[in-house]
Amino acid sequence: MAYLHGVRIQENPTSVPTPVKNEAGVPVIFGTAPVNLVADPAGAVNKLFLCNSFAEAKAAVGYSDDYENYTLCQAMDAFFKAFGVAPVVICNVLDPATHKSTYSETLNIVDGQAVSTKKGILLDGLKVGDMTLGTDYTVAFNDDGYLVITVLKSPAGSTVAVSGNVIDASKVTESSIVGSYDSGTGVETGIELIRKVYPTFGLTPSLLLAPGWSHKPTVGLALAEKCTDINGMFKCECVVDIDASRAAKYTDVEQIKQESGFASPHTICVWPKVKYAGKEMYFSAIYAAMACYTDYNNDNVPNLSPSNRAIRISATVVEDGTEVSLDINQANELNAVGVVTALNLNGFKAWGNNTAAYPDTTDPKDRWICCRRFFSWWGNSFITTYLTKVDDPANYRLIESIVDSENVRGNSLVSQGKCAGIKMVYSKEDNPIANVLDGKIVFKQYLAPYTPAEDILNVLEFDPSMIEAALGGE
Repeated sequence: MAYLHGVRIQENPTSVPTPVKNEAGVPVIFGTAPVNLVADPAGAVNKLFLCNSFAEAKAAVGYSDDYENYTLCQAMDAFFKAFGVAPVVICNVLDPATHKSTYSETLNIVDGQAVSTKKGILLDGLKVGDMTLGTDYTVAFNDDGYLVITVLKSPAGSTVAVSGNVIDASKVTESSIVGSYDSGTGVETGIELIRKVYPTFGLTPSLLLAPGWSHKPTVGLALAEKCTDINGMFKCECVVDIDASRAAKYTDVEQIKQESGFASPHTICVWPKVKYAGKEMYFSAIYAAMACYTDYNNDNVPNLSPSNRAIRISATVVEDGTEVSLDINQANELNAVGVVTALNLNGFKAWGNNTAAYPDTTDPKDRWICCRRFFSWWGNSFITTYLTKVDDPANYRLIESIVDSENVRGNSLVSQGKCAGIKMVYSKEDNPIANVLDGKIVFKQYLAPYTPAEDILNVLEFDPSMIEAALGGE
């Protein structure tokens, strides 16, 4: 060990601040990740990870700045770095057992180390010359994801032949993201794993997304289908991208949305792509993170519209990287067909209040994003709150306790200005004795979350009498 005498400094990498806790439900994100970087790559496939920090997510599935190949990483940046909000549930579908290609190269040994020129190298099956791991060499990945071979016993010559396999994200297909259920083994993969979120973590999904994949209709529609009847109880919303390679300008968006079949009230469509920290990112990732951050700052109640909220990006772009600069008139045309976009209003902001169901659906509950999310959230919270009451005696005491508790909870939100009114009632007309004897109780609850003030009009009129008075009229 060196003898130290003097003044020294040491620099550590910039740490990611501890995220704030959003309790309005958990976003669930599907995609691909560089699992070769984690201790157990096979154990990081089609498994749900609840992550409360960037470090946890990175340890679970790995991290790379290569958003195109590793789509989960852009969501990790959006939630943990751009907005600093947690928790999230992530699921990688890239399987190193099948999504791989062969690899070989000859590396120069410099100062006892050889560094690969290719990322994604799998340690399982790796061959380094005729050397033995642990005896002749050790391996590790550097911060950029390249393999570093440290030679313990110098081989003959100054090069070493390396061969094996690398993970290959190009072999992941839409069907890998959509997933399946094997009735023979009971194994679930991909989006089918949404069913396991509540049983595993005790948390209800709030937003489903698959940035880098949701612009493909099969994936976007699969996400929308999973938004209802989760575990036979819960509802949520999904954020999907409109394909920015097919919709190169805003006037193309309506047709691409229709062709994609995105029309569910539980779907939020966004366009185009965005730039974050110099990298292109799918809008769905940053929009979902912003929505969760908005919920957190509103006491974890999702009654506020995510529209006109700041999104931490530097530009909006289409697939080839061309920047898109919309004005309000153009953005409003997208809003009119149920698509959310982004505007630079002295800083970029999300712009749009309508779900994908608009304009075909004008029911406030299903048209407005904030109302739809409020209804899903309230329904989920009712279920989780009163699950403990199931199978209790169906007597007046039970009925009164539920009605009173819900009305108190609703009045609290009304007093905070988060909704116009919430009321629960129990009536004999809805509960004939035959149904009660059959173990069924029906309540009715009326919810009135505020709709967004989307169009504010100030009518200006010239008043000649003011001129007359100013000039000395009687």
